[in-house]
Amino acid sequence: MKFARLTSNGRITIPAPLRKKYGLHPGRKIKLEVDDNSIKIIPLVTLREVEKNIGFLETKGKLLKALIKVKKIEREL
Repeated sequence: MKFARLTSNGRITIPAPLRKKYGLHPGRKIKLEVDDNSIKIIPLVTLREVEKNIGFLETKGKLLKALIKVKKIEREL
């Protein structure tokens, strides 16, 4: 288990091994999911990551179009 310390400003530093494992870098957008007992940090998929996987499932572009639609919705949030 990895630990982080909360600063007086409410900020945390995510340990370097986790940042590397999940591709977290300055400017990367993340989503915070909150439930009764926890907060989850979820990296959002970048357009570059989507484009890198074009054709991977041989869906003739249907999946890519759906992912691009989701990305547009996320940007509006």
